[in-house]
Amino acid sequence: MLNDKESQLAIHKGRPVRDSLLPYGKQYIDDDDIAAVVATLKSDFVTCGPMVDAFEKNLAKSVGAKFAVAVSNGTAALHAACFAAGIKEGDEVITTPMTFAASANCILYCGGTPVFADIDSKTWNIDPKEIENKITSKTKAIIPVDYTGMPVDIDAINRIALKHNLIVIQDSAHSLGASYKGKRVGSLADMTEFSFHPVKHITTGEGGAVVTDNEELYKKLLLFRTHGITRDLALLEDNTQSSWYYEQQHLGYNYRITDIQCALGNSQLGKLNGFVKRRREIVNKYRLAYSKIKEITLQDIPDYCDSSWHLFVIKLNIKMLNGSRNDIFDALRAENIGVNMHYIPVYLHPYYSKLDYKKGLCPNAEELYEGIISLPLFPTMKDEDIEDVIKSVEKVIRFYRKKI
Repeated sequence: MLNDKESQLAIHKGRPVRDSLLPYGKQYIDDDDIAAVVATLKSDFVTCGPMVDAFEKNLAKSVGAKFAVAVSNGTAALHAACFAAGIKEGDEVITTPMTFAASANCILYCGGTPVFADIDSKTWNIDPKEIENKITSKTKAIIPVDYTGMPVDIDAINRIALKHNLIVIQDSAHSLGASYKGKRVGSLADMTEFSFHPVKHITTGEGGAVVTDNEELYKKLLLFRTHGITRDLALLEDNTQSSWYYEQQHLGYNYRITDIQCALGNSQLGKLNGFVKRRREIVNKYRLAYSKIKEITLQDIPDYCDSSWHLFVIKLNIKMLNGSRNDIFDALRAENIGVNMHYIPVYLHPYYSKLDYKKGLCPNAEELYEGIISLPLFPTMKDEDIEDVIKSVEKVIRFYRKKI
């Protein structure tokens, strides 16, 4: 039982549940990670060396793909995938609005046009039926996003792609370690993108990768990350020169990742299963607690997937509360719970408004956006931290609950 001082919201000068801020996400670096990085710093290569190749091979094996290309960040990975897919001016690419802007920006980088398909109101992932409704003669590819770590219904999306001869780039920045119908995410689409930002499942500091089973796409990805330049004799247009010879064959970018980063990534990759297991344990505790609160709606978990839970998002049933999402958000922050918000629908950003995208385009995504808050979720959270989050949410909801 809370006393009067504890039951009063911290934002109203009550006592906060926690004395210090619990972030919504953070990396875990141990002595083995540090040792791996130090060993690389002492080696002959700090970039473009053997650790990059080792990390790519281990990543590909981990997700069940033939090839992996590691790059400087997740956005670079999406850009590279769009290049390899041949996206160009005049092409349309269908994606979800419920994502970080990079999932759509990568289309613009290649001159294409993002087309936003609405989400399923229960799973919060892109709705395959809405994808089908958005296809035109200009559609070239689909970029579905595994929102929160929950794999999309990739079989349904692949059937649509096969029917219309489209390329599928699965944006799995949230879902490393997740599975769909028993298969690891990374083995399910033409190309799959991962991110290794510090709040993701494993980190390389900054970093990303594209995995694929298609050797032709793989070679394009390799070229793109190194300025479009190659020394590969099999690819050279003029192979009569000496071993110093190289060619720029495309307008690529310097999207290389370093050996230092990949040494860290390799070490982290060995901990992936443990990280994902702990995330699932935390989410199970959250779902058990919040399923009993009528003012909160939780993301549906389809039978076909096992999420790796990058994010845990609750949707507030605003009509049942005497306060807005912002009120709840600010109150939780005052309790020292580092909540966040993922995401503003991409086309509502001012830049996209200037490109003539209008509010009302995806009603389900917009309705979800109005009520969502992301709660802290990372593997090193203690059981006490989990209880603090649960207690804080219950405390704040209790205050704003409409009296019947």
